[in-house]
Amino acid sequence: QVQLVESGGGIVQAGGSLRLSCKASGYTIGRKCMAWFRQFSGKERVDVAFSDGEGATKYADSVKGWFTISLDKVENTLYLQMNSLRPEDTCVYYCAAARGYCDLGADCHWRGQGTQVTVSS
Repeated sequence: QVQLVESGGGIVQAGGSLRLSCKASGYTIGRKCMAWFRQFSGKERVDVAFSDGEGATKYADSVKGWFTISLDKVENTLYLQMNSLRPEDTCVYYCAAARGYCDLGADCHWRGQGTQVTVSS
């Protein structure tokens, strides 16, 4: 059974940083497509970043240069380093394991429970 558990969300002032973590169990993330997306309840998913586990990454234009996706294969954990946060980055962030192609819009078949990020102005 695939389980993805996010942590690291919180409240931060604009310009600050947060690092989100996603611990995977029942699923080995190395050489697999993993992703972060954000979504408000009842709203469409907004993809943030993808990693194929072998060095290739994709980012939404709105976060390129500010957010970095990475993974620790030993810890089987996915990360999202978020710098220079802005109020519009406020959302619930989800970790996901994707199927098929590894890019924005991919099938994020397994997802965690989400972690809230709030950026105050």
